[in-house]
Amino acid sequence: MKKVIIVHGWGGSPDENWLPWLKNELEKLNYEVIVPSMPDTETPVINSWVEHLSKITGVPDSETYFIGHSIGCQTILRYLETINQSVGGAIFVSGWFNLENLEDEEEEAVAKPWIETPINLEKVRSVLPKSILIISDDDPYGAFKENTQKFAEIMVHAVVLPNAGHITESQEPAILSQFLELVQ
Repeated sequence: MKKVIIVHGWGGSPDENWLPWLKNELEKLNYEVIVPSMPDTETPVINSWVEHLSKITGVPDSETYFIGHSIGCQTILRYLETINQSVGGAIFVSGWFNLENLEDEEEEAVAKPWIETPINLEKVRSVLPKSILIISDDDPYGAFKENTQKFAEIMVHAVVLPNAGHITESQEPAILSQFLELVQ
């Protein structure tokens, strides 16, 4: 059975935004879906998030898929650096390598290691056969062009949702449709 692991964003939870809706839709299609609560969500730390994702994932294989939102995308990329087995693929929703317009110095301090610690994209590509970025042209955290270009180094293609902000609606059909394309 195909397994889908959905990783929420910074300050998020499995019960927010489009995550519960997507979990339900994928379960209707007979996917095993795991949406873990990530640790210390208000002050996410790379190592603890990657370790948690590793424990949740278990032994990945070509039937293992990931969907991340925001910092959840970073977590998936950093997890993929640590494995040697190819996975099925990934969807990156509002994924980023850089952020703009953070509210204060505290947020900047939390974001700094995520922005400044490099990700070995060649290693990621070696275990990630296909992926899709879903991003909005008006994400309030900006860096649209930079983030899109950086994701282009590892992904099949990008889907730009006009005026969708940080993509936090309670339902987002584009994520489901892109996922179903990815698994074909």
